[in-house]
Amino acid sequence: MQPSYLKLSKSGELVKRAEQGLELLSSCSICPRNCGVDRTADERGFCGVGKYAEVASFGPHFGEEAPLVGRNGSGTIFFCGCNLLCVFCQNYDISHPEEGTCSPVDAKTLARLMTDLQRQGCHNINLVTPSHIVPQLLWALVYAIDEGLTVPLVYNSGGYDKLDTLHLLDGVVDIFMPDFKFWDGETSAAFMQAPDYPEVARSAIIEMQKQVGDLVVDKNGVAERGLLVRHLLMPSGMAESREIFRFLAQQVSANCYTNIMDQYHPCGKALEFHELSGSISAVHYEEMVQAARSSGLRRIDSRDFDKLMEMLSGK
Repeated sequence: MQPSYLKLSKSGELVKRAEQGLELLSSCSICPRNCGVDRTADERGFCGVGKYAEVASFGPHFGEEAPLVGRNGSGTIFFCGCNLLCVFCQNYDISHPEEGTCSPVDAKTLARLMTDLQRQGCHNINLVTPSHIVPQLLWALVYAIDEGLTVPLVYNSGGYDKLDTLHLLDGVVDIFMPDFKFWDGETSAAFMQAPDYPEVARSAIIEMQKQVGDLVVDKNGVAERGLLVRHLLMPSGMAESREIFRFLAQQVSANCYTNIMDQYHPCGKALEFHELSGSISAVHYEEMVQAARSSGLRRIDSRDFDKLMEMLSGK
């Protein structure tokens, strides 16, 4: 299965999308924050990123979901800045970077990172925290295709994605992987300054499903296209988790590939909040997996460590 962006490139539509995205940067309305700053002049709003995308690290990653990792890894590019800035962020030093810790990259440089990861054998290009740099990614993709990029793009976001921006990505992204964090607006207001997050995330995930459908894998189990939803379990969030599972099963798809993650631990400023001071027990995790199944979800990511070790050993 060829990535959908190749068709858009041949028709000239991809360049048009990149131009439209650039226009949105001049008075930034890329994400629901609608900061209105002129990022083409390197002004910075809530996300802290200006004219250029900023990269923290990149390389083959073997800690992602099995359909992304395959045998050769997922080609991850970790971007600095974020449009959520969660107080508990597990990558706090990247989302809240200190000056000088990230590397601004122009479109051609970002394109080379993509094609280098492909040459290393990565099965996809995994764009981590991309919601605030969609125009920059579109321009990089234009150059990357000219350099021979042919693997799927993974849009790995926090779920706070604006519909108009997602429309720019229709036919560009093959695999959407949002994290649906909170169901309650009071919770998201307290921990990410985004009371509208639940509503935005629901609309975004429905749009993502509309664009790419249920996750499709090849004969080797490697993802080719579709939606994969992550949900990070929170110490005091069991009721919200149940609502999220019901939403996914009933309003998105019972076949929505869902990864229920239990790796939460207090990071960043989490210890300033009593609700965020705990961790996720094995009992909590198993109860939430059962809740997801009871909601009707049929494709829950499994932890196959033996398979991962086999892939890493090259057997």
